Amino acid sequence: MNGRSIPASDEAWEDRSLGSDEAAVKVVDEAATKAVDEAAGTQLISIRMQKSMIDEIKVIAAKNGGMGYQTLVKQVLQRFIDCEKRMVWNEYVSRKLKEQQKEADQDKAARAKQKEKKAA
Repeated sequence: MNGRSIPASDEAWEDRSLGSDEAAVKVVDEAATKAVDEAAGTQLISIRMQKSMIDEIKVIAAKNGGMGYQTLVKQVLQRFIDCEKRMVWNEYVSRKLKEQQKEADQDKAARAKQKEKKAA
């Protein structure tokens, strides 16, 4: 290492000012990586996104208290997941309520028919 200090920022990581000095690199064994992922409940993924999207996410993240853009992406995905689960649940409940109403209407109609038969 050359001993110089580089302020940490997304840009410093991306332009490789940080993290590219081989003297500072240590390969962690697979067991340690797995233990960290299991403890945090995370899994490393890789996705390709348009550079313009990444740039816009970084701007939005910076405007939201200076959070990291990857943190913002995780929050956006969690919001999407929560909304989708809520929508699926609401559709399920609505379908079940309609089925119950249909059964109740059929029971009512059957009772009315039996009442008519008894009256006749």
